[in-house]
Amino acid sequence: MRFKLKISYYLFKIKLVKLTGLHTNKRYLKRRKKKFLKNLKKSNFYNSFSLDYHDFSSLPIMNKSSFMKNFNDINTCGISYEMASDIANKAEESRDFSPMINNISVGLSTGTSGNRGMFLVNESERANWVALMIDRVIGFSFKKTSIAFFLRANNKLYESTSSKKIDFNFFDIYLDFDSHINRLNDLQPNILIAQPSVLMLLAKKYENGSIHISPNKIISVAEVLTLEDKNYLETIFKVKLAQVYQCTEGFLATTCSEGVLHFNEDFLIIEKKYIDNKKTKFHPIITDLLRKTQPIVRYELSDIIVEKSSCKCGSPFMAIESIEGRSDDIITFLDAHKKVVSIFPDVIRRTIVLSDDRISDYVFVQISNKQITLYIESDFSESYSIAVNALSQKLNEYQIQNFSIKQIKHSPHKLGDKKRRVINDK
Repeated sequence: MRFKLKISYYLFKIKLVKLTGLHTNKRYLKRRKKKFLKNLKKSNFYNSFSLDYHDFSSLPIMNKSSFMKNFNDINTCGISYEMASDIANKAEESRDFSPMINNISVGLSTGTSGNRGMFLVNESERANWVALMIDRVIGFSFKKTSIAFFLRANNKLYESTSSKKIDFNFFDIYLDFDSHINRLNDLQPNILIAQPSVLMLLAKKYENGSIHISPNKIISVAEVLTLEDKNYLETIFKVKLAQVYQCTEGFLATTCSEGVLHFNEDFLIIEKKYIDNKKTKFHPIITDLLRKTQPIVRYELSDIIVEKSSCKCGSPFMAIESIEGRSDDIITFLDAHKKVVSIFPDVIRRTIVLSDDRISDYVFVQISNKQITLYIESDFSESYSIAVNALSQKLNEYQIQNFSIKQIKHSPHKLGDKKRRVINDK
């Protein structure tokens, strides 16, 4: 009961702040910064720095490696990496994700890079997260809402959404996928939440008649949602897709009424690290003013963000044109003059997709400066050679000539891992 009261409190607070316009008020954000920095002094790691809410630049920029290296000193609840890792590993092995450390929920993420990430949230943070999910993703309703959530791993954070009005159902994607079909058909979920690679599998099951569900909301999470996948899924399920941009580091963005992702700048500070000369693509550097148990401060993500200049919905929060995967997967070659040429993943994706609209799936892997492997899924055998010709022409535009493309017959993607269609594996 106490936890549900907390959810109600945070939901009321979120609605009130939005109704009064405080969520865009600079003074309100300053107060949040002050409160956040006061709590930050409890962190042994950050207490050694000069903390000034006007300027966070004295604090170091973190990444997953440095964040995990300083795990023990960053968190404010005295939990060691070994203690958290032990709980998380046992949960992974047993597939029982209920154990916590006191009232602290422990989550484990491998991420797209394969590097382990660990996150800690207390009861109040879980309640606040649930309230935000209800407000911005699920939607408040007096009717009972059933949710099918396909995940690599369950967690108290996700289970916290369950109530008399919200029926949360975890589907473990590491289990045999066909074992979920009967349960999903019996559930008839109002809301379906999964990563795009899982949604694509569900769509194919829907097409062949194995699955007969009619969700009124489908939410894409965890992976990059490409335009071609989005169009296909919306055509099959006849529902406009929503997106949630969330990772180990926090709840970052969600789609508006226009279907555009916006950063949650009412509690996030977003710094931009531009990675191209035109300053159109950047890495977001995140500071989350809601995270107290494990502060997220100036955390640089490797995701490539393209900012949208404006959005018809009128939100003052930063809009996202697209998320183009990770910088680790920027493709690099030597051109005819031995100069290093960098090609963003989206260029490769668009080249393949636009080459033949009969291509239903693909994976491009750069093995070395001269070798590429390519998987093409299509009902037409000539689709592979069409894609190869298009890629060769595109690479030639960059004066890249000395390379070979080798066909692979099966997709290297494993269910449960985040799907990457363009991979730099040099």
